[in-house]
Amino acid sequence: MFTGLVQALGTVRAVTDEQGGRRLRVAEPAIAPALQSGESVAVCGACLTVVAHDADAFDFEVGPETLAKTTLGRLATGDRVNLERALRVGDALGGHFVTGHVDCVGTVLTEEVTGEWLTVWFGFPLEFGDLLVGKGSVAVDGVSLTVVDAQADRLSVMLIPHTRAHTTLGTKKPGDAVNLEFDLLAKHVQKLFKRISVTV
Repeated sequence: MFTGLVQALGTVRAVTDEQGGRRLRVAEPAIAPALQSGESVAVCGACLTVVAHDADAFDFEVGPETLAKTTLGRLATGDRVNLERALRVGDALGGHFVTGHVDCVGTVLTEEVTGEWLTVWFGFPLEFGDLLVGKGSVAVDGVSLTVVDAQADRLSVMLIPHTRAHTTLGTKKPGDAVNLEFDLLAKHVQKLFKRISVTV
């Protein structure tokens, strides 16, 4: 479980194909020494397991399902990635509950700059439209954000200067792909109402 508050920006050091999956090596010396093998880390919103680490970098094994359902299969050496270690009991919950299980890949549609503020519209498949409400929560590339406007196949958020400077969202452009995870509570409510509608 995560909060959607990015702790560091890592740099992809190596990407290696491995029997249908990939091995991903990420450099980030600020958190690498504290990591343990088997620990969960959200990489651009996707929960991955640390399989090796040293003083400044760490490795993940990324399976075929994750490569197919997230943007991680598009990463190349030199790319920047958002990183967050798993939430521990007693940690402050500053964002919202994020599982690290990406629902779909979305696309940056438009950006509108107002001073240092940036309003961004993201497109996504129609099947997820019921999981969003204005002023609700969404995780975009692992970043917890408040939904400004929610429509059937798109949503908008406003990025503050801090978010633009300290996450990969500050460098995204129209046409770029992002990982989207919708609110966990909304998914449970949606499933409950589907069951009720079938039995009524």
